[in-house]
Amino acid sequence: MQYTILIYENEADFGARSDEQLGPAYWGAFGAYSQALQEAGVLVGGGALHPGHIGTTIRLRGGQRQVQDGPYADTKEQLGGYFVVEVADLDSALDWAVRCPAAASGAVEVRPNMPMMVGG
Repeated sequence: MQYTILIYENEADFGARSDEQLGPAYWGAFGAYSQALQEAGVLVGGGALHPGHIGTTIRLRGGQRQVQDGPYADTKEQLGGYFVVEVADLDSALDWAVRCPAAASGAVEVRPNMPMMVGG
């Protein structure tokens, strides 16, 4: 079954990404985690996201498009990236999620993926 490991990070974590001194350790930890997922044969995909203040939120209300710059919610932790894994069960997904570097300073959420619904 496929699960998505959602990575929530705080401002300090996002700042570490581009910090000259902290950046190599930050990216090195995620590189090692990605490699471990890949070597175990469970990695389906994933990606890192820019900070929430760069995002744009859109809603359709009354047939009108409403656009808001910035994050969907004003929170201390924002979605920073994700990994999609294919493992036997939730316990296996949780075992991988706890190894994610963000688990030590942010939060990591695991959700089972639903099959894609193709219209018709």
